[in-house]
Amino acid sequence: MKIPQISGKELIKKLRKFGFVVTRQKGSHIRLEKNTENKTIKITIPNHQILKKGTLNQIIKSIGLTAEEIFS
Repeated sequence: MKIPQISGKELIKKLRKFGFVVTRQKGSHIRLEKNTENKTIKITIPNHQILKKGTLNQIIKSIGLTAEEIFS
């Protein structure tokens, strides 16, 4: 699947459906967390108009989901 161009706010809306919660914001970076049985997943998302493909790929890889799961 080709990863679409998406803004930081749109990505946050999609990740909330998977249980992520906004915990804080400092400048243009927003911190999200998700508590699982084994660990807490913490990610930082830049609040930019369009996220770079490499940044988006790294976020997807670090949360353990696939692009198909998020964007379908």
